Amino acid sequence: MNLHLFDKQVYTGRRQVLKQNIANDGLIVLMGNEDSSMNYRDNTYLFRQDSTFLYYFGLDTHGLAAIIDTDTGEEVIFGNELTIDDIVWTGTLPTVSEMAAMVGVTETKPYEQITHHIHKAIAASRPVHILPPYRPENKIKLAAWLNTSLGDIAKYVSVKLIRAVIGQRVIKTPLEVAELEKAVDISIDMQLAVIKHTRPGIKEYELVAKAHEAAIAADARLGYPAIITTYGQTLHTHYYGNTLQEGRMVLSDIGAENAMHYGGDLTRTFPVGKTFTTRQAELYEVVLNSMNHAISLLKPGTRYKDIHLAACQKLVEGLTQAGIMKGDAAEAVEAGAHTMFFQCGLGHMLGMDTHDMEDLGEQYVGYTDALKKETAIFGLKSLRLGRELEAGFVLTVEPGIYIIPELIDRWQAENKYADFINYDVLNTYRDFGGIRIEDNFLITETGSQVLGKYLPKSLKEVEGLKG
Repeated sequence: MNLHLFDKQVYTGRRQVLKQNIANDGLIVLMGNEDSSMNYRDNTYLFRQDSTFLYYFGLDTHGLAAIIDTDTGEEVIFGNELTIDDIVWTGTLPTVSEMAAMVGVTETKPYEQITHHIHKAIAASRPVHILPPYRPENKIKLAAWLNTSLGDIAKYVSVKLIRAVIGQRVIKTPLEVAELEKAVDISIDMQLAVIKHTRPGIKEYELVAKAHEAAIAADARLGYPAIITTYGQTLHTHYYGNTLQEGRMVLSDIGAENAMHYGGDLTRTFPVGKTFTTRQAELYEVVLNSMNHAISLLKPGTRYKDIHLAACQKLVEGLTQAGIMKGDAAEAVEAGAHTMFFQCGLGHMLGMDTHDMEDLGEQYVGYTDALKKETAIFGLKSLRLGRELEAGFVLTVEPGIYIIPELIDRWQAENKYADFINYDVLNTYRDFGGIRIEDNFLITETGSQVLGKYLPKSLKEVEGLKG
């Protein structure tokens, strides 16, 4: 059990705003998570509470759910007290009512009684608002509570509740920014530990161990599985068995989740040995220039989709100077030729989730009615954030260059984007790998602010970390 909490007024205030945004419109049901068994019942994965439940109720323990009645103002936390058998294994812990009092809730009931409250609301033809369930056990529970099938749960998901939750969670308060700063600082310590331990002859998993060590030493944990690889062209690889070799690079994408479950998300790319090769250094500068240009554009009122496309154009300009691309950079981006090298999006929201609130739907978190997510265009369909920026947003900026031999072979066979890609030159880079650089930013009233202490990212600074 983790009882790191803000003051109870933070949670009562958040719930009050939610009630005002969904006033006199039935019942809100917010589900906590359960322990999940790894290979037998009592051997469970590391517990992670639902982020929205944490946002409104703060209690970081399994077996809880809550309702908020928007007509009467009633708030109830449902959970079961420990049995003597539980206490033998866990020791004495706070009761459900004691925990509820810590977050300003005065009414608690046994877990199974939530069924009665929901059935009563349905019988009275009152709306029941739920969020999209992402865990199978919660989906099964909701199907039973709503007297529906698993396949029909999606029909009961409340877009009104989704929008209300996002409207609150997307703007980070100073308290939240302070927690994000802590998480980013720990993430920086993780990156420094990985970079300084890197040398030829060791395995990738030895670097992963250093990341875990730095996180745990700071009372934190990894917010997502580490991406630490010498094959940086594979965007989300979690294989760690490769041996580090002189002349190659390591791409390290890691982030800490602190005790309050706010997270960092940082990437650095660095040489296995002490220095980059000439080719590596040239393309590293291309990525860094693209990143710096994107950062210069961060401010309220600017669409992140436009910043993404501007960063893509900078990548093309640099790749053209390197002889890998050709032609007009703006035309190349308009055609989509840059996606040979940059297949993903420039960044995403960051908060209690690495991809903040992604369980609620990218189309609502990263986009608005005025800007729809494009799901059919290679590159843009992977852009998780496109909407106009607002003060209080926290997001990542993470351009990259990824040389994927399989993509080269397919597009060259189709003669695709031949007006913009010098395939003869590109084929000499087939064993290059990938480069990504990523930092985390708060959007301010006038621009942006990088989160966390300083983490070197210029070419010379990164080489300097290698000793």
